[in-house]
Amino acid sequence: MKTALTVDILKREARDFAERESRHRERRLFGVTDGKAVGTYLEQKFQGALRKRYTFSEGCAAKGIDFPSLGVDIKVTSIRQPQSSCPFTSAKQKVYGLGYSLLVFVYSKNDDRRTRTATLTINHVVFVDSACTADYQTTTGILKILDNNGNGDDLTAFMSERFLPLDDIQAHQLAEEILRRRPAVGYLTISNALQWRLQYKRVIDQAGKVAGVHRVF
Repeated sequence: MKTALTVDILKREARDFAERESRHRERRLFGVTDGKAVGTYLEQKFQGALRKRYTFSEGCAAKGIDFPSLGVDIKVTSIRQPQSSCPFTSAKQKVYGLGYSLLVFVYSKNDDRRTRTATLTINHVVFVDSACTADYQTTTGILKILDNNGNGDDLTAFMSERFLPLDDIQAHQLAEEILRRRPAVGYLTISNALQWRLQYKRVIDQAGKVAGVHRVF
């Protein structure tokens, strides 16, 4: 009888998986330099291990994230440049977060020419609560404005300086919402592009030190 997957179980399984995978030698990854291929391998292997023991709603392109019932998406990235892409929904994601939590695996890859195998050492596993997935510089800048008795004009000027992808009407509407609903500090770095570019150095550094950013492994 399989158990229903929960966020706490997911974190525990991610930790155990990281320990196992860091010792595993994989022939299929020897010589592979494509980060996307490595990420796909790691995600599928982790989800396959979960599938044997737990029941959960699986993600698809339409649902957008890996564990829609838990509100969690997996991200896999190299320690050399810890970042990944993310679908763009609206500029509000920089202010109020992505709308779901992140489980981030950060790895370093080593090839053994003698055995012609590769080992993915998992350097970090970090769980970022949904409330902490906004952009750090954007949220801290907005909070400084609010704490300095800033108004809507100050906020729209700041959003323009930060090049948030908004037209004038959208910027005004977002400013009014910020005045009504104070955002929390986010710990991602989110770069503007056709897709958001998420960078994870800060969450790696802050894991276990701030509320909402958990060091799993």
